[in-house]
Amino acid sequence: MVKAIFFDVLGTVVDWHRGLSSGFERALAKAGQDLSPEALASAWYQTYRARLPAVAGGSTAVTVLAESLSDVLEEAKLHGQVGGKDREALLACWQRFPAWPDSVPGLRALRREYVIVSCTEAPTATMTWLAKHAALPWDLVFGADLLEGRIADGSLFHKAAATLGLGPGEVMYASAHNADLAAARAAGLKTAFFARPKEFGADQRSDLAPTDNWDIVAFDMLDLARYMESAVI
Repeated sequence: MVKAIFFDVLGTVVDWHRGLSSGFERALAKAGQDLSPEALASAWYQTYRARLPAVAGGSTAVTVLAESLSDVLEEAKLHGQVGGKDREALLACWQRFPAWPDSVPGLRALRREYVIVSCTEAPTATMTWLAKHAALPWDLVFGADLLEGRIADGSLFHKAAATLGLGPGEVMYASAHNADLAAARAAGLKTAFFARPKEFGADQRSDLAPTDNWDIVAFDMLDLARYMESAVI
């Protein structure tokens, strides 16, 4: 029986693309550059996610975030045109992403019956301040830096579940990303999918539909809450 629901956050609960695009739009206006803020937002996010394994090698998640921004600015030939204060403002965007419209009411509905947990590889501090800004009603915020676990090998899920005194089968992982759910299922968790077709703006090409028979396939967070009201899973 599911007692807790763990959530992916970036893309699933909050709209990182809109948040980063807005940050780059402000930075580019100050630098006088006519580049695509949407393209820079996607590039930063993808570069950051690709560099996350470096955290296991000793780098901090915050360092990886800053280094990935430097890589993107260098690639766009903006390295010398976006100064320290503007970089700080861009980094702060990660603490101020807007929630998708259904996220907060859906989480509140789920929290009436389940423990709901932010469980991601993003920095715990960043996710905590993000929750504060977006009014995300988590019971707990877990990050890979806090639990020293990874999603790919299931160790993050196992450690987070154990922290709550639960077995993997008593936890569901909800995500808009099929790869996350494959790792969660391999770790013994139940799975719930709902698509976020605008996560990458107009350029969304993946995760538009479930790629496996996940335990629940919902329309959005509110629909997931409706499923879980009567689900015996």
